[in-house]
Amino acid sequence: MIPTLAGRLQTRIFLLATVGVVLTALIVPVLPGTRGPMSRTYGVAYLILLAVAVIGLLWELLYHLLMQFRWDKDWPTLFGLLTIVPEGLLMWVLLDQRLIPGITRPVAFSTFATMFTVVWIGQWLFANGPMRVLSVHWRLRGGRII
Repeated sequence: MIPTLAGRLQTRIFLLATVGVVLTALIVPVLPGTRGPMSRTYGVAYLILLAVAVIGLLWELLYHLLMQFRWDKDWPTLFGLLTIVPEGLLMWVLLDQRLIPGITRPVAFSTFATMFTVVWIGQWLFANGPMRVLSVHWRLRGGRII
């Protein structure tokens, strides 16, 4: 079943709010390049995760537009994984230019890249594995969770 735009948006929010939150909680203590109190590091990490969610909704609109040019109106699974590159680069530029509200101090690239990569790959694996098995209705409703 080809995910609808609403389904893609809901899936992105669901994955970030579940898998993303858990993976962020697990990865923050071992992130490279972090300084200062752990509470600050967690705060910055979750602000980045929130920014990824907000910007990700805009990405989905762009992806939906681009998919209209494909005959099957969907991405191959590998394309879904490779979107880590443009999304990660945009998030890094926004972070580096301090355009993400609430983040006033610089964040090391190694910190951002490690967190973003772990969360992104974790979500992609969950969406293409357990979510397809555990949530059959998700697949049959065009990707819509609700």
